[in-house]
Amino acid sequence: MPKLSAVIITLNEQDQIERCIQSVKSVVDDIVVLDSFSSDRTEEICKNLGVRFYQNAFTGYRDQKNLALKYAQFDYILSLDADEALSEELKNSILSAKNNWKYDAYKFNRYNNYCGQWINHSNWYPDKKVRLFDRRKGDWGGLNIHETIKIQQGSSVGFIKGDLLHWSFSSYDEHIEKVNHFSTFSAQEYFNAGKKSSIFKILFHSNWRFFKAYIFRLGFLDGFNGFVISSFSAYETYLKYIKLRRLILDKQRKIKDKNKTN
Repeated sequence: MPKLSAVIITLNEQDQIERCIQSVKSVVDDIVVLDSFSSDRTEEICKNLGVRFYQNAFTGYRDQKNLALKYAQFDYILSLDADEALSEELKNSILSAKNNWKYDAYKFNRYNNYCGQWINHSNWYPDKKVRLFDRRKGDWGGLNIHETIKIQQGSSVGFIKGDLLHWSFSSYDEHIEKVNHFSTFSAQEYFNAGKKSSIFKILFHSNWRFFKAYIFRLGFLDGFNGFVISSFSAYETYLKYIKLRRLILDKQRKIKDKNKTN
């Protein structure tokens, strides 16, 4: 039976981290927390729960999670965010996978709680995620936000039952704050990757995000919060492409100013 390391990154998660750690204790053999110098009680709580605790300045979600993998004692990884926890069914499925490890990675559904409501549609469920994997076969990839596990070509991925419970936002104000933060971070990542923005892309991508979540992914069945989630999703996309356009225009202006002085 392979031994399993749980890997969690944190920043000021005193209200969430104990629930996350307690949910994995019965299924893993090692728990690692990589913290970004929290100013609350996150460190105290983690150490009281007996986890291995490390700190590193935040460099982006992808990079931070890949660094955390290096601290794991074992190659088989269960990767969680601090605001997530395992359901009882998922715990049993992970234990079954440990007893009979058939694949290089496993995916399962994430079930999101939004302002006290469990969301069943709105492009949020089933929200399949690869979080249980052999680190010799994959790691975190994609941009440094909305990162995903990238499994090596030719590797096998299985599916196990049970939900990864995720407490996403407790209030609309919190969601608005994150929309602004994520759109800024995403715009910079897109800019670094050489992506382009235009009025057409701003309008098309934001409207498509709303239509996809609210109509195609049946967000209207989640009631008013389905509408809110779909709207904020569209607004984040709208802000991302506007901010990307601003970065591109600023770069063009700096080049023009430099050429004038030469």
